[in-house]
Amino acid sequence: MKKFPDFPQEKACIGLLGVAFDENSSYKQGSALAPQRIREAFFCDSANLWTEDVTDLGADGIFADAGDITPSVANMPLETEQAAGRLYEAGLKVIAFGGDHSVTYPLVRAAAKHHPNLSILHFDAHPDLYDNFDNNPYSHASPFARIMEAGLAKRLVQVGIRTMIGHQREQAERFGVEVLTMQRWQDVFNLQFDSPLYVTFDMDCLDPAFAPGISHWEPGGLSTREALSVIQSLRAEIIGADIVELNPTRDALGVTEMVAAKVFKELVVKMLKI
Repeated sequence: MKKFPDFPQEKACIGLLGVAFDENSSYKQGSALAPQRIREAFFCDSANLWTEDVTDLGADGIFADAGDITPSVANMPLETEQAAGRLYEAGLKVIAFGGDHSVTYPLVRAAAKHHPNLSILHFDAHPDLYDNFDNNPYSHASPFARIMEAGLAKRLVQVGIRTMIGHQREQAERFGVEVLTMQRWQDVFNLQFDSPLYVTFDMDCLDPAFAPGISHWEPGGLSTREALSVIQSLRAEIIGADIVELNPTRDALGVTEMVAAKVFKELVVKMLKI
């Protein structure tokens, strides 16, 4: 079976980490199964390992895979931050496979320790800015409230949003979040980032017609091509990323797994180029 080289790898550029955790999901669980499914989709013989700009991601010296962690509910933030931190400490850029979106908070904590003055580009249907959703401040609906109140990012830009309520609008104003709703999604092509960038990609930023294997079906989202075009347009030093909220239990034909693998490939090549 094809697989990524194990961590550590002396010549690797990108460290991979799976976070098999979905205990903070507010609706349907299943995203804990996603990390291995994304790896399998990447190596699926129905596609190949080349990116759209004709970069071979099957070449030696690109990846080092730290495997999956299955953190406990009580210690998920610490365990996840420590696991990602080991990859950053090795001098790698990092891509994590989730898991629900609550894992982004500790992943960003690890990134910020090694790359201060961080900016974040957040793809999502939801702002995830609730102060305390369903009496759970670490819900997958709250990671960006935790990130911004902790001062982990100097800038947060959100793309694809189409579910914002009054409380989250207040939170966005409180933290100075730049929210590009689906009505304004094309404005992302005019963005400039002048500091290290972390990209977090919630699969439900995509319209469920393109990505049905998600827990929250929210019509009116990005097409796969639109999302890829945004990624490909970025001119920034991407030092970390995550792909979250893929739910294989709702992905009957494996379509969404292949979309996640495609997003992964195009993120990787951007991380390699700058």
